[in-house]
Amino acid sequence: MRQLKPGILSVGAINWDSRLFDELIPLPEGTSYNSYVIKGSEKTALIDTVDPSKTADLLHNLIEAGIDKIDYIIANHGEQDHSGSIPDMLSMYPEAKVVTNEKCKGMLIDLLCLDDSNFEIVADRGQISLGNKTLEFHFTPWVHWPETMCSYLKEDKILFSCDFFGSHLATSDLYATENVYEPAKRYFAEIMMPFRPAIRKNLERIAELDIEIIAPSHGPIHKNPAFIINAYKQWVSDEVKNEVVVAFVSMHGSTSKMVDYFCNALMERGITVKRFNLTGIDIGKVAISLVDAATVIIGSSQVLAGPHPTAAHAAFLVNALRPKTKFASIIGSMGWGGKMVETLAGLLGNLKAEIIEPVISKGYPKEDTFEKLDELADKILAKHKEIGIA
Repeated sequence: MRQLKPGILSVGAINWDSRLFDELIPLPEGTSYNSYVIKGSEKTALIDTVDPSKTADLLHNLIEAGIDKIDYIIANHGEQDHSGSIPDMLSMYPEAKVVTNEKCKGMLIDLLCLDDSNFEIVADRGQISLGNKTLEFHFTPWVHWPETMCSYLKEDKILFSCDFFGSHLATSDLYATENVYEPAKRYFAEIMMPFRPAIRKNLERIAELDIEIIAPSHGPIHKNPAFIINAYKQWVSDEVKNEVVVAFVSMHGSTSKMVDYFCNALMERGITVKRFNLTGIDIGKVAISLVDAATVIIGSSQVLAGPHPTAAHAAFLVNALRPKTKFASIIGSMGWGGKMVETLAGLLGNLKAEIIEPVISKGYPKEDTFEKLDELADKILAKHKEIGIA
């Protein structure tokens, strides 16, 4: 329980020990579930709740803060790490109304079995008064669900941004430091990157607001909004860097030998290489590297007639995250006939990227394979020069 400004408290929970989000996303530095209380001269609002696993922490903080009445529970987003404690809040504060948009209301009824009578619906740019403070709601769809919105406290110039501008980072610091950049970029890569066009539009929507503080639902608060806003503008842009991500798996050393040679060939041509052996890797690190890279290479050994499942998973991930990558290719080793290349290429269908001719070795790579890898490196350099980044 900490104060942002007079009458505005952070009452959420830090999950220091969590290492997996949604049973999917690695959390090497834990996370937080941020919830905020705004005490107006007439009414009190709670911005978001917390994950059900941390409901007791939220209740404790509200009691410690002396909050004996809540008039409004603002639901910026229906996902349970934000909304999961709403039923307990309504039990503790039965007079409260859940304030959200129509789409989120439907989700909360489906997810939490809430009753229609629990809700007060607001429109885009709608407002509610707390007396001396005013909350204004700005719909930001697909950041990262279709119903998401932000809440703007007009008098204090605070944007409660929900998942927008968040980071999975457990820290004792209430406010962000430069150390938040990497966790924020990871958060963007894993959660926001597939929705770059929508985020660009929503950045324009909030540009009209006079924002002094951004208070997200995960990670520390931004007292310097320009820092995180400018980072997002770069990440959602179409600009790429002279970088190649090489993500591979090798069963008996053949593909690994190709990758080693190929990475050296790229470096000799002045190209930055982000190399990932997919065996046991934190997949979030791969996601971060995809934010800026001009080219992605999937390296795989053949398993039966197709790619190694780990390489297929990496291709599936790249396809799901939809990075702004301009070029892609496949390298690897096969033992006999199969459809390894066709399968991997098919898994990259969402990429708006040019597929450069793959290099596949039959068995251990030989001199002609290394020559083809040099040719692939030359082609990548030429492509990067064409778009002005090399």
